[in-house]
Amino acid sequence: MARFALWTGLHLFACPLLAAARDPSILQRGLATNGLLASSGSYSGNDQYLQLTSSLPYGTNIYGLGEVIASSGFRRDIGTGGGVGTLQTMWDRDDPDPIDENMYGSHPIYLEHRYNETTGKSSSHGVMLFSSSGADILLSTPQSEKNVSLIEYRLVGGVLDFYFFAGPSPTEVIAQYSAVTGLANWQPAWGFGFHLCRWGYHNISITRDQVLRMREANIPLETQWNDIDLYHAYRDFTSDPVSFPGDEMREFIEELASNNQHYIPIVDAGVAILNNATDVYYPYSRGSELDVFVKNPDGSEYIGQVWPGYTVFGDWFANNTQQWWSEALRNWSNYGIEFSGIWLDMNEVSSFCNGSCGTGANTADTGVPIEIPGQPGNLVTGYPECYNSTLSGPSGNMTINGTLTYACGIAGAEGALAKRGIGAGEETGVNLNDPPYAIHNSFGPLWVKTLATNATHAGGYVELDVHNMWGMMEEKATHAAVSEIRAGERPFLISRSTFPSSGRWSGHWGVLQFQIYQIPFVGADTCGFQDNTDEELCNRWMQMSAFVPFYRNHNTLGALSQEPYRWPSVANASRIAIAARYSMLPYWLTLFANVSTIGTPPVRALFYEFPDEPELFEVDRQFMVGPDILVTPVLTPNATTVDGIFPGRGTVVWRDWWTHDVVNATVGGNTTLSAPLSHINVHIRDHSALLLHAEPAYTIAETRAGPYALLISLDTAGTAFGNAYVDDGISSPPGPSTVLTFTVANGELNVKSEGAWAIEQMLEEITVLGVQAKPTEVTLGGAPVEGWTYDEGQEGLTFSNISVDLNESSMLAWK
Repeated sequence: MARFALWTGLHLFACPLLAAARDPSILQRGLATNGLLASSGSYSGNDQYLQLTSSLPYGTNIYGLGEVIASSGFRRDIGTGGGVGTLQTMWDRDDPDPIDENMYGSHPIYLEHRYNETTGKSSSHGVMLFSSSGADILLSTPQSEKNVSLIEYRLVGGVLDFYFFAGPSPTEVIAQYSAVTGLANWQPAWGFGFHLCRWGYHNISITRDQVLRMREANIPLETQWNDIDLYHAYRDFTSDPVSFPGDEMREFIEELASNNQHYIPIVDAGVAILNNATDVYYPYSRGSELDVFVKNPDGSEYIGQVWPGYTVFGDWFANNTQQWWSEALRNWSNYGIEFSGIWLDMNEVSSFCNGSCGTGANTADTGVPIEIPGQPGNLVTGYPECYNSTLSGPSGNMTINGTLTYACGIAGAEGALAKRGIGAGEETGVNLNDPPYAIHNSFGPLWVKTLATNATHAGGYVELDVHNMWGMMEEKATHAAVSEIRAGERPFLISRSTFPSSGRWSGHWGVLQFQIYQIPFVGADTCGFQDNTDEELCNRWMQMSAFVPFYRNHNTLGALSQEPYRWPSVANASRIAIAARYSMLPYWLTLFANVSTIGTPPVRALFYEFPDEPELFEVDRQFMVGPDILVTPVLTPNATTVDGIFPGRGTVVWRDWWTHDVVNATVGGNTTLSAPLSHINVHIRDHSALLLHAEPAYTIAETRAGPYALLISLDTAGTAFGNAYVDDGISSPPGPSTVLTFTVANGELNVKSEGAWAIEQMLEEITVLGVQAKPTEVTLGGAPVEGWTYDEGQEGLTFSNISVDLNESSMLAWK
């Protein structure tokens, strides 16, 4: 890893591949070349601009630069024929699903993967711009160049501080990035269970009913969540005394705990101010006493507007903010809301008005009316593609029958880049509110729907320079608070806004790109947050999300209910997928032990594992869980088959997770797989040995208390390898652990056990796939084994009448 930095105010720094520009004529040419300069635009010298351009090989593969939902998919578009392929803006904003625009978080790192057609080999490296300043990052290919593409950085201030990660493999680049950001937070084992939430569980009776109905349907539920319905007057750290009375909430949460289940509430970024002289709200009054809120330039409290009305926002640079935040969370936990983890929301930071709209206002007036989803004028009417509410009714219950066809396509996004000017450009001093170079923030001015950029923080910092860090700093403070409140336990956090190092403190949603950002504990709002889902979409989504780290069903207020028990087919698909997920829990915990110790990503794009196969470089409709599990979900409406590529170009034997059958895969191209409703294609790579739970149960605790199983998939040479990390799944910092290593060669399975954690559960089942002939003799530790079976069609050797102590090394042999 190499590093260089260029600070604002220094002279031009140049090397063969890098050039920094502060000369106005260079800026002007750069804007004009990329078609982004308005015809009437002009520019004069100003210190609020940094530009750096570097060449890239034409046709290279770039990943990262987010957070983004890119129309090009996981691989970023580098443009052709003089066009800009990608313009990624780094400015956090509250917008849930924009295409090719900035959204919740900022991660100015990319992974480049280069393929050498002469040698047939590839190599990867990474580049990180370590800056919190607002920026545009462009990928383009000039029309005049034949073999060169460009990456261009345009910042409105701050420091050009670059880190380079040498790789040479994709997983090594991601692991090396952790040396800068820090290693990912250790996740509690229960965090891998299924979570249920929605905005619209209006009271404790409705919330409790979800827990009961999930159990009645025998769909495992690990953690119940509440959105802002929980709050009194939408105020943080409260529960409504009528809808969620404290004594009933305490009883409900204790009831969950007695059943090995958990509870998580939401915490919004904006803290309500007092409405009048008789109003009592301790989180605000205590925060004012400790002087912990963001200020206006004149030193008064900066007052925006969120759900409770006028609000203030914590200043994470102030000396007393950690004390205030920890007190607020501790008091909340002590007085009825004894949470297992915390969900941080609205922390870009989001504000519904522009500027310090509450300063000097009548604070008894909440200001501009806020349209709540589901209210008249803001009804939730959207449905998934192919859903016909006229035919099927507004129920989400799409008719599923034997005549399914590809009835419609998936709407694409407009890819054209709108031209923008370069800002006012006439100020002689620093312009905090409207910098002269207008980065392409999709709300327009940087202060729209967030804190004004002239808002001030302790230490003299201004929002313009530190805006993108707010969410990450809140995560760090919350992590510290939860670590104190639930001492000795691994904190569980999910946060909406993220920044480099957020993975040390929290998880998020989004999957492949966030593995690059070292935020591995991620997953979508299953079945969809916005608009209305339907039976087919929720069925497919519940299956797919069972194979990503964070598994939560969540939707918006006013939309159709989408809990998995609502439709029989979804309930069935959920039970099947969750059972598979819980059986894989030892594998998940091992992958996350690795990311928390050496930084290797738990979820992987296919080319991470097969870097020399160019046909995989843009595949993002399949993914791998670790190195051994390939997932091919159905992402198309009305489908009964799915196309997927099987990496390895014929050198790898892939076996079906469900049936253990070998796949007759097309070499280097797509294979069409059967995918009826409620079935997701999952395959096991050869040369793998996976420790599993033999009896997946209703909760993670019950599952972990049961026996183990071992699934081995031999390669054509008859070998396999795997390991498993085992500990108590909760202690922070991690306590004693044991690492199990499984090695197979020459008809022998050797189990090596090293560590101080005492594994109480026995290994009671072993399946070895790829045994080419039925054995005549099987021994365990030299003693004959009875009760084994052999399936000639699957070449499967199964032992189900054994009891192996995993605290001791052992050997199983067959011949």
